[in-house]
Amino acid sequence: MELTMKTLKTLSAAAVLTLSLFSMNTQAALEAGAKAPDFTLQGALGGKPLTFTLQQALQKGPVVLYFFPAAFTKGCTLEAHAFAEATDDFKKLGATVVGVTAGNVDQVDEFSKLECRDKFAVAADPGAKVATEYETLMKVNGKTLSDRTSFVIAPDGKILLSYTDRNPDAHIQKTMDAVKLYAKSHS
Repeated sequence: MELTMKTLKTLSAAAVLTLSLFSMNTQAALEAGAKAPDFTLQGALGGKPLTFTLQQALQKGPVVLYFFPAAFTKGCTLEAHAFAEATDDFKKLGATVVGVTAGNVDQVDEFSKLECRDKFAVAADPGAKVATEYETLMKVNGKTLSDRTSFVIAPDGKILLSYTDRNPDAHIQKTMDAVKLYAKSHS
């Protein structure tokens, strides 16, 4: 099939329009160095209800806070499995892992048990209030969801790492590296 110059220009214009629409539906997350907003959310660990408070978790050490769009979606399930596998290593470094979602918040209990494998807490963010404070929102089909963003927060509340990528692959390594760097500088 031969592409004409007109076809290429049309495809190029469509690509630019798509990218601009995509970028209008997302926002940049809080940057490293910023103060992490405190929050309290209802969630679950191993299918059992719990209340997660950032300030209480920070009293034990750094917190790996990761936002994900919706429970039981392909990328979120892969990311939950990877964080579950790494949770013991995070704990050895004194860090707490917690996942937060503004999508299908009614499923966090089941998701914490099945996909997070009873390893870490998952909290529901109805109305995306916490995701808004962390500036990690996206719109998908008219719904406001939390974008796939990972933070590492020091016990003093300072954000050490802010990483947004829709692909879940690098989140665990980037957060682990930040926690290791923190642990090394505080040992």
